[in-house]
Amino acid sequence: MSSRHAKDALFEAIALMGKAFASPRRLELIDLLAQGPRSVEELARASEQSTANTSQHLQGLHTAGVVTRHHEGTRVRYALAGDDVLDLWLALRDISATRLAEVERAAGAYLGETVEAIARTELESSLRKGDVVLIDVRPEEEFEAGHIEGALSIPIDELEGRLGDLPAGAEIVAYCRGPFCAFASQAVRRLHAAGRSARRLDAGWPEWKLAHVDAGRERRPDAVGPMS
Repeated sequence: MSSRHAKDALFEAIALMGKAFASPRRLELIDLLAQGPRSVEELARASEQSTANTSQHLQGLHTAGVVTRHHEGTRVRYALAGDDVLDLWLALRDISATRLAEVERAAGAYLGETVEAIARTELESSLRKGDVVLIDVRPEEEFEAGHIEGALSIPIDELEGRLGDLPAGAEIVAYCRGPFCAFASQAVRRLHAAGRSARRLDAGWPEWKLAHVDAGRERRPDAVGPMS
């Protein structure tokens, strides 16, 4: 093989990863898998696609090394291939929001009126002091797959019926899948309408998870997994 052909083959191989991220449907599946592993059927329901289309997209992501899969009886369960893949997805999402005005406009149209947010570092401090009540407004199965320690699981569809579970007078912080997830903003608006003080976390569970994994690695250079 000539040097030119070898170089072309190298970049073509690398391009497989880029092609995996070149579909909005696949990006939505990656975003859902950032919350935790799921079956094809669960992903199809969450993304409002047919099972056949979802399976086809997942096959492409698997071929590119973005997701792993294993069988549970007759069902196939998918997961992101690692924290490095999650990091890549979050970087792509955040850079696109910074560099492309279309992303900012689309996010504004989807999320609606901006609500007040709290940064991760401020939330960590408030949680240590016991100054806030943290609620996870994602679906329960996502909460069970992984969540911020100390958070209460109150899916957005159950919020109005469970206001009594939240201490009167306490500031409430809601979080969901990330900055482009509408659940937390919806929760803040509903809490405000009920006369409660509320903000949303400016990120979501995946960002929180990665931040704490990275912090653990800084303290323990030999660590390869999340903090216990």
